[in-house]
Amino acid sequence: MLSGRVVVLFATLCALNAPAQSLRETARELVPQVQPALSAESGPAGASTPGPVRTIGWEQLIPAGWDPYKDLKALNLDGLKDNDPKADEALKKMRKMWDNAPINPLLLGQNVRLPGFLVPLEDVPGGMKEFLLVPYFGACVHSPPPPANQIVHVVLDKPNKRFRLMDVIWVTGQMSATKTDSHMGAASYRIDAKALAPFVDKK
Repeated sequence: MLSGRVVVLFATLCALNAPAQSLRETARELVPQVQPALSAESGPAGASTPGPVRTIGWEQLIPAGWDPYKDLKALNLDGLKDNDPKADEALKKMRKMWDNAPINPLLLGQNVRLPGFLVPLEDVPGGMKEFLLVPYFGACVHSPPPPANQIVHVVLDKPNKRFRLMDVIWVTGQMSATKTDSHMGAASYRIDAKALAPFVDKK
């Protein structure tokens, strides 16, 4: 029976359905998807970013050819016991690799609109000014953080009181490669948000 650190490792890998699926395929299943991806379109109501706003999904944040499970595919979870040094080693290796996950340079400087779940980084009376946007419910809160290229640090130009933990929202703004380390997880991307809106699935 698996327990302790092995459970954490096993749950993390299973949550992302590894290694049978790539992270791209997993992202497609877990995240509200929007079509057409990366096509120029008019910005959503209230957006004030210059130039065309591109609606993207989380798979666009992953660079082509990146395999987050490269060093872990050979790991035999069934053979590990609690407090096994190999489990510790696997967790550290996975976390280091994921916290330094590479970005997709094609997105940098783009005005984008991305859906996701909100994880506040602060709790102040005047409203939050920054938060993490994550691709699936519970990430960074009820489960270990996903790879850093699946976490976006969102910074607002003014405080917002409308949204709360794990609300599903649209974020519109300019994407950059600013690395952020926080108590909730490491983010490879940053969006300086010009507009927030509730996510509505039109399907």
